[in-house]
Amino acid sequence: MSVLAVTRLELRRLFVRPLAWVLGASTLAWLAWNFTLMLGSFLAAQIRLAALPDGPGYTDLVAVPLLAKLAELAFLVVPLLSMSALAGERREGRLALLLGMGLKPSHIVLGKYAALLVWLLAWLALVLAMPLALAHATAIDWGKLAAAALGMALLLASLAALGLACSAVASHPAIAAAVALVLTLALMWLNLGAQMAGVDDGAINWLAMSSHLQPLLRGLVASPDVVWFVLLATVCLALAIRRVAAERERG
Repeated sequence: MSVLAVTRLELRRLFVRPLAWVLGASTLAWLAWNFTLMLGSFLAAQIRLAALPDGPGYTDLVAVPLLAKLAELAFLVVPLLSMSALAGERREGRLALLLGMGLKPSHIVLGKYAALLVWLLAWLALVLAMPLALAHATAIDWGKLAAAALGMALLLASLAALGLACSAVASHPAIAAAVALVLTLALMWLNLGAQMAGVDDGAINWLAMSSHLQPLLRGLVASPDVVWFVLLATVCLALAIRRVAAERERG
């Protein structure tokens, strides 16, 4: 069985699980409501903003804040989606069955990761469709929106890898979700804690997720920020593969 076969199998499971549909529908409804509120506020202040020489526009006040709210939801949604990917398979005996079939640990982990990524990127695309629906009626800063979308895609990819790593280590899906949520929040708020301690430009600031996400949401694409997310995803996937491989060696 190849990575693609595992991906197709995991996608079928994702799309028949009620949890995935409930999470997708409820979060999209909440984001659509927030989009409506932000759009109303923007339209109410449009005349005043037009008088400012460098005032914020539709992208700054509606599109990018909507993606920022998506990031807040992702901290909870991704752990819930990924918690059963390996921990649930282990509890139900399917992981041992897959390993017994001779399937490589890397194929299992990467296949499940690809399926998660497909679901999350589809989620991101549906959210992006909301501000893009008004592209014909307003001026969109395409560069800034593309940078913010790239930041969100990188965030979702790294959170999915982190969730899989936690699911590979944890003995129960609920524990995997809790650990992934705690680690995500720790990475996100690490920078704030460092700044409160008087550290503004140290290694701890570089480790913080917010230090790399916020520039992308502001439209600034820098290679160190992209590399940070890629490194996080790579390390987490490597840990997950190593954990599954160790489980196969133990029999």
